[in-house]
Amino acid sequence: MDDNKNRKWMIMAGGGLAIAAALSVWFWQTSSTASTQAATEAALAAGFDAKEQKAIEAIVRDYILKNPEIIPEAVELLQNRQKASAIDEVRDQIEKPFAGAAFAGNPDGDVVVVEYSDFNCPYCKQTERDIAKLIAEDKNVKVVFRELPILSEASNDAALMALAAAKQGKYYAFHKTMFATGRPTPSTIEAAANEVGLDMAAARAFIKSPEAKKEIENNIAIARKLRFTGTPAWVIGDQSEVGAVGYDGLKEMIAKARAAN
Repeated sequence: MDDNKNRKWMIMAGGGLAIAAALSVWFWQTSSTASTQAATEAALAAGFDAKEQKAIEAIVRDYILKNPEIIPEAVELLQNRQKASAIDEVRDQIEKPFAGAAFAGNPDGDVVVVEYSDFNCPYCKQTERDIAKLIAEDKNVKVVFRELPILSEASNDAALMALAAAKQGKYYAFHKTMFATGRPTPSTIEAAANEVGLDMAAARAFIKSPEAKKEIENNIAIARKLRFTGTPAWVIGDQSEVGAVGYDGLKEMIAKARAAN
């Protein structure tokens, strides 16, 4: 085989392995026939003839069958890229705290932790301890809170009062007090609001405002876009997770976000 031919086949082999890795997602989700069809289309686009296309198809199939571990790896990689893309589209919105006050920690922190929570969620209450520990130990983290009242009407009432507290510069105080007071009811919500010293007349007026309603609606819309299925839900850097990931889980996500910066 002459040098030009040899180089061409080397390119084919290397390209075939690259295509194999990419096509493992199709192999996982569809049939091997669909995978080889995709390989054929890629080969056509690269300008290979029919014989060379068959060779690439064989490389793709053989590589995937010999290295099946690349299938879940490729699926995970694709999912992470899709998550990052979705986050990038809304990052400016979700990392900006409501009323400039719905946050805790360092306002200029190098990593922003966004938490979507519901005051009626026991896992969110559990997570409050993790957040308190996090901002006490890591002085360069900013935690932005977003209301996602999906469990009950009382959740929505508590979320609206939290937004009213943010308008008065007392968001985090209310957030902590509300979780410490108990499940949201008219009496526990008012008790938490009074304990942190809210102007109740101003708070009640704000709760009825279009601004408050719009904030909740926007949070729910973005949560759907990010495919959150419950609370708490997190966005840290290009990562998103749902559930009580725990203090160590938050630290790990923060470390990844810092490493990516």
